[in-house]
Amino acid sequence: MDQWEGQQWNRSPGNLISEVERLHIDPASGEPLRINLSEKIPAIPAPADTRYVKHIKFRSEILSEWWGHDIHLGAVVVLPEGFDEHPDARYPVAYMHGHFPRTFRGWRETPPDPELTGRARERAEAQYRFFQDWQSGALGRFLIVLMQHPTPYYDDSYAVNSENNGPYGDALTQELMPRVEREFRAIGEPWARTLYGGSTGGWESLAWQVFYPDMFNGVWTFCPDPVDFRYFQLINIYEDDNAFHPNSDWVRTPMRPLMRGVDDQVYMTMEGLSHQEAVLGSRGRSGGQLDIFMAVFGPVGEDGYPKLLYDKWTGEIDKSVVDYWRENFDLRHILERDWDTLGPTLVGKIHVYMGDTDTFYLEEAARLLEQFLESTTDPHYDGSFGWGERQPHCYSGAPEFPGQNSHQRVLPLMLEHILETAPPGADTQSWRY
Repeated sequence: MDQWEGQQWNRSPGNLISEVERLHIDPASGEPLRINLSEKIPAIPAPADTRYVKHIKFRSEILSEWWGHDIHLGAVVVLPEGFDEHPDARYPVAYMHGHFPRTFRGWRETPPDPELTGRARERAEAQYRFFQDWQSGALGRFLIVLMQHPTPYYDDSYAVNSENNGPYGDALTQELMPRVEREFRAIGEPWARTLYGGSTGGWESLAWQVFYPDMFNGVWTFCPDPVDFRYFQLINIYEDDNAFHPNSDWVRTPMRPLMRGVDDQVYMTMEGLSHQEAVLGSRGRSGGQLDIFMAVFGPVGEDGYPKLLYDKWTGEIDKSVVDYWRENFDLRHILERDWDTLGPTLVGKIHVYMGDTDTFYLEEAARLLEQFLESTTDPHYDGSFGWGERQPHCYSGAPEFPGQNSHQRVLPLMLEHILETAPPGADTQSWRY
């Protein structure tokens, strides 16, 4: 079970490790090499609250009942300037999805040290500019909420209900959101909630807008994980027979790439990462990226563990799980299948940013999503796609504003959208001091 290290076995408190030693391996010797596990990874201290950044952690009743074991949820809440000085103000919330965040590290509250030079100074200056923008209200006065929801399979549940992880979607929307919004004076209305995130958080934020369309007023998603399983990375799970190579009568070499540079140099193959995860943990328990896909998107197998999409050693795809993936988690398919009912709730709410040379080949699925959304009528989706030419993972748009991070780029867009769509009589003033 996670101990608030973000489901990282090599950092999990209580695990045993050895001192670093230099050993000589002699193939001619039959003597065993002895490693003394003399050290124990210590507990992780809780991060301290600051004026702007608060932390909460609580036992989830929903998840604890499902697992039969105490399961905790947490959140990192970033407060706007003037939160304490304006006790009657209520704020919109920008929910940021992503991997397990120990705390918020997006800025620095003091100018860079004079001795800093080069890239370190550039980074520090950018972080300080972000803090100044936040403090001045130039980005709008939001609550930013980063959620903590590690599972036994990964550092993050993918924020949805799934057969293997349990009802994390319910727990986050029914327990964590109300708690945060009550404690930190959120407006607490759908028109004043927005979503964003990149990569894992990109998929999660888009999934929340699709699965809970009436709870949120727009998503700005960057480089999301596969949103159309005709391109699960480069696998078409509906037509391909093997995850490691395309269908072919002649070529069956395990050649399907997984990771590349913007110059198309391949750094890793699907076979390579699959073998690595198979070694790190059986039954989908490596804690790796492919295994969390299997745990979230797939059904439970006969052994009680995730039923894998494909064999980690041979690459053979198990067609018995394909329909389950499609009907439950293929976001493009779900949007197209349910557009008559979903469409009216999503007009103007979907905004996607993607580099056209994504490191993990995620752009192909995004193009299929764009193709469908741009074809919609009655209603037209009226959202946007931003493409970065020769941009890798995780492109977040607006390259004409160098030095800005994703918060600085999208929070003003969220503010504009919220003000344009707020219902008559809504409080759009108490938080705009």
